[in-house]
Amino acid sequence: MTHLDAAMIRAAVAHIDPVYLDTPIARHADLDAALGCTMAAKVETLNPIRSFKGRGADVFVATRLRPGEALVCASAGNFGQGVARAAWQRGHPCTVYAATAANPRKIAAMRGFGAEVILGGADFDAAKLAARAAAQQRGARFVEDGAEPTIAAGAGTIGLELAGADPSLRSVLVPLGNGALLAGVGAALREALPVAEVIGIVAAKAPSMKLSLDSGRLVETASADTIADGVAVRTPVPEALAMLHGLYDSVVSVSEDQIVAAMKLILQTLGLAVEPAGALGVAAVLADRSRFSGRSVATILCGANLSDAIFDRLWAGRPAHPE
Repeated sequence: MTHLDAAMIRAAVAHIDPVYLDTPIARHADLDAALGCTMAAKVETLNPIRSFKGRGADVFVATRLRPGEALVCASAGNFGQGVARAAWQRGHPCTVYAATAANPRKIAAMRGFGAEVILGGADFDAAKLAARAAAQQRGARFVEDGAEPTIAAGAGTIGLELAGADPSLRSVLVPLGNGALLAGVGAALREALPVAEVIGIVAAKAPSMKLSLDSGRLVETASADTIADGVAVRTPVPEALAMLHGLYDSVVSVSEDQIVAAMKLILQTLGLAVEPAGALGVAAVLADRSRFSGRSVATILCGANLSDAIFDRLWAGRPAHPE
């Protein structure tokens, strides 16, 4: 396992398309009032793939592949978009495996970036097994989100940007799926802003990463049936668990209702429609306001690829605009 640190993250910047870098931080007094803290929301949705995943995908494809090498991955949609776009830009054939229940908009977006998308398996982890087998059969490179330090390093550039923009931060809330984002941001902040606690957030209905990190062993769950498809991990990546050692302070879980409430609050205050995984940080404050009361807090709005069903559910809770 390659050691992940701030130097590796700084080196990653040179390989990332500038369209992903130096993203804005959104704030609103009404959001602060609702949460009881000062909230800085790092907006990672204003790019061609509407998520942060392009950062790590760019670094991996630029540094870890032979010229023209084909690659295969599995994705709930956002990682696949990042890999597909990076592969297309650099001349690599790309195949993405996704679950049969994957968000149709994410599937269409991956295909739009030139990937062959194959649907197989009831969930993300089943699709990953199919992807791994296909890569071995084809002689292609299999890339697993969470297992590659270069991908985590790309994601960690968000942490460097947060530390540079607001040294007053004392808590940084990071959505936790396969672990690349938490590892990267944690590694960046351990050096650039060591006073800030780094907290990972999982969906309570997809607790495998929290269970694994809390127990110090890999814990697989029977299901990961959460609205937050971007963090719906049933089987953790062993390399990610090892990489995360020492790079976070705690992991908390949030309920489905808290996730939806957070999405609605973000829309009402910041005017941003984020997917469920992107709202986990705000949901964590809603779940435990006293823990963050009066603190300077940041979170990462990590994706905005909403399904039609989720968008309709989000919009239904938005108050009518006053005339």
